[in-house]
Amino acid sequence: MKIRFLLFLVAMVVSFGAPMFAQEKEVVDPQILQQLEALDKKFDEAMSNNDPTAVASLFAQDAVEVTPTGTFSGRQAIEKHFEGIFQQWHLSEHINKLDHVYEFGSKLCAIGEWSVKATSQPAGGYRTVIYTRDGDTWKIGVRVTVF
Repeated sequence: MKIRFLLFLVAMVVSFGAPMFAQEKEVVDPQILQQLEALDKKFDEAMSNNDPTAVASLFAQDAVEVTPTGTFSGRQAIEKHFEGIFQQWHLSEHINKLDHVYEFGSKLCAIGEWSVKATSQPAGGYRTVIYTRDGDTWKIGVRVTVF
């Protein structure tokens, strides 16, 4: 049932986002790419340090995290989600990789891969992240991960 919901959610995002794809352009501004890579590095460090507060601080206040195990809305719910992960698994060597970044008005959409060691076993998958501006910095607005 959860897989069906996740597939439905992804289909909805794609169908509503299709008109936007016609207007998108791939980001080539090296300064923006550097900022996103710096945010990803902070995310990797927070995950590798098993620090749910540091992970959640990288999300916008009203962010949404979509995973195969559930959907979590708001920074506080996202922090609790990561607390649960870190209680169950000891993570290390988390790595995010940006493959493509697209600009949609004031937001950016990044597609890439992720990997991690979870209690000595490797895991990984793909991710789609919508970044939003929060003052002078980028925050994670929506993050969808799959294994």
